[in-house]
Amino acid sequence: MWKLLKRRWKYLTARLAGRLEESADPKIQLEQAIGEAREQHRRLKDQAANVIANHKQTEIRLNRSLSELERVNRNARQAIMMAEEATQSGDDEKAASYTNAAEQLAGRLITLEEEIESLKSLLFQTSEAADQAKAAVSQNALSLQEKLSERQKLLGQLDQARMQEQMNEAMSTLSEAVGEDVPTLAEVRDKIEARYAKAKGASELVEETSTEGRMLEIEAAARNQEAKARLTEIREQLGMSPAQAEITQGETTED
Repeated sequence: MWKLLKRRWKYLTARLAGRLEESADPKIQLEQAIGEAREQHRRLKDQAANVIANHKQTEIRLNRSLSELERVNRNARQAIMMAEEATQSGDDEKAASYTNAAEQLAGRLITLEEEIESLKSLLFQTSEAADQAKAAVSQNALSLQEKLSERQKLLGQLDQARMQEQMNEAMSTLSEAVGEDVPTLAEVRDKIEARYAKAKGASELVEETSTEGRMLEIEAAARNQEAKARLTEIREQLGMSPAQAEITQGETTED
């Protein structure tokens, strides 16, 4: 049961993260990524500065110890010389005091020499660490510069994508209704084409009717001529001359 709930929780979390990712503004996410890169570079510089500062402090301590070694060595030599002079002059008390001071200075010399050797080793280590820190900062600065250049490129691509999306949206509205009372371009086109087709059909019907009328006139005229020819043939069979036929036709007409 616990595994099922855990798996369900992971699924819901991933789904929510996916929705947030889809709804997030790429420009804001890009600025956040650049801001994080700059913050990482700042922290790296701070760490590098601490490493370099440690190296400088070690170098200062070594130089101070070297100076102290030189001073103590000089004092020890002076104490030995003064002890020898006191011995030669018969002042055993001073000779013992100077000898004791020389011995203390000699002990200090041993301590300083050990400290100097330790500082030299530490200085070598801190020098390597400082060089590595400088190289890391330099390399990260180049990486940050590349990210800034990439940022400008991505911002340009984002602007182009938004312009293309706006263009696509504008093009898609050309085939969609502007409002409830305004017909679409496709509807207007269909309506005009329907009226044109209807008018064209009516014109063809008019032409067809006119042609049929002319054909009827031609057929009627042909029958009239045929009738006249038949009458002429009948009269000739009756032995009537054309003149008599005209007189008979005229009388018939008067009656």
